Amino acid sequence: MNLKNVETKIAFDGEQRKYSHFSEALQCDMTFSIYLPTNNEKKEIPLIWWLSGLTCTDDNFSQKSGFQRLAEIHQVAVIIPDTSPRGEAVADDAAYDLGQGAGFYVDATEQPWSEHYKMYTYITEELAEIASTLVPRFSGKESIMGHSMGGHGALVIGMKNAQRFKAISAFSPILSPSQVPWGIKAFSTYLGKDKATWLEWDATELVKTTHAPPILISQGTQDSFYPEQLEETAFLKNAKENNQLVEYTKNAGYDHSYFFISTFLDDHFAFHMKNLK
Repeated sequence: MNLKNVETKIAFDGEQRKYSHFSEALQCDMTFSIYLPTNNEKKEIPLIWWLSGLTCTDDNFSQKSGFQRLAEIHQVAVIIPDTSPRGEAVADDAAYDLGQGAGFYVDATEQPWSEHYKMYTYITEELAEIASTLVPRFSGKESIMGHSMGGHGALVIGMKNAQRFKAISAFSPILSPSQVPWGIKAFSTYLGKDKATWLEWDATELVKTTHAPPILISQGTQDSFYPEQLEETAFLKNAKENNQLVEYTKNAGYDHSYFFISTFLDDHFAFHMKNLK
């Protein structure tokens, strides 16, 4: 496994750790972060996955959101993968919304991306196995959440693994990537020109037929990417027609930033913990 503890910081008495390892799925060196609560009562601990957005690493959520306070209160572990494969040998693009920092949580099928860009497999298989060994007294219960591109990732991974995850939540998610500029650019590059293959990575399509766990979505009304990239109408329509439980909230005055995330993170943690019990 070649797992190396890069650093450990104490936060709210728990441990915020960063690890590096060589990923077999991605064929490159990767880092990820994980928060382990104190668990002084020696109880079983569930795990929440956080998936970050475009341009982010595993540091953004750990350093900007203040989530550790909530993870310690609720006694839940939180794992934060990077957003893409990394390294000089890994294909990249000069644009911020493609290549390194913009993996979109899919398994790429097109060259040169398919050699390294297997973020779906990395998270659902390889990193999941690693996480299970790092969480003391792991209960086996998991949920998933994310922001923007990571909100798309959380919804898609959560719905494609509906029996595994107990809850899904997202801040400002890309709900219909097949229909918006960010998603069209990424999907045509990573998955090819056949739009039929895009649909298995599109939450608005998946929610038509998937019986997923409860979903919570928060969106700011002053988000500069809304509605062009983050339109919700089709997703909510399909969810309703499939009797999928979705709570979608518009939050007046909030934008796309971590100020928004940190403000409503309490609500999201409470939602996850209710479903992880």
